[in-house]
Amino acid sequence: MYALLVCDEPDESAILTLMLQRVGLTVTSASGLERALRSWAQRPVDMVVVSLRGSSIVEQAHQVRQVTEVPLVLISSSRDEDALSDAYDAGADLAVARPYGVRLLVGQLRALLRRSHGTPFLSLPNLRVGKITLDPATRTAQVNGRPPRRLTHLEFRLLYTLMIHQGQTLPTDTIVERVWGYSGEGNLELVRGLISRLRAKMEENPKDPQFIVNVPGIGYRLNG
Repeated sequence: MYALLVCDEPDESAILTLMLQRVGLTVTSASGLERALRSWAQRPVDMVVVSLRGSSIVEQAHQVRQVTEVPLVLISSSRDEDALSDAYDAGADLAVARPYGVRLLVGQLRALLRRSHGTPFLSLPNLRVGKITLDPATRTAQVNGRPPRRLTHLEFRLLYTLMIHQGQTLPTDTIVERVWGYSGEGNLELVRGLISRLRAKMEENPKDPQFIVNVPGIGYRLNG
């Protein structure tokens, strides 16, 4: 199992690396969040830990949640309850204020890993709606007999959500809650970006979608 650690302070990075290794994670380190997330598709991980002093933890959460739903830990210099609460609303699984206790944080990291692997999608049966087949075991989608396409975690969760509500229009807020597991600001852009990436893999003509359609002012619907 792997962790991405994004930290701009070398001494703290060394400490956090040891803590993550202690819970059984192999650590990849970076000093900038945007650059680290650009290479996500080539190197996905099981947990993201961000400890940056130059930007809002809420903004950090939004950036991470645009590409992955894996456990997210944010470490902040602020002990303000409102700021930490906003981080949870933005998608953080754990928001920690400095200074933090090593023993407690190690325990919290272990708990996050246990919870994140508690109900795997791998146990779900294949799902078929019209010309679309979704295979949770391989995380692939096959449309109209064409070769299966590999999906990212978020693309899979989005398609699964749309398929089990086939024919229903799902509001944007509902999609965010089901796919990312939280609610907060910036939802529309998150969903638009993910819809666009999923259409590119499923639709013959993504600019004239036949399966994933937009219902203006409401949300999206899957046609079988």
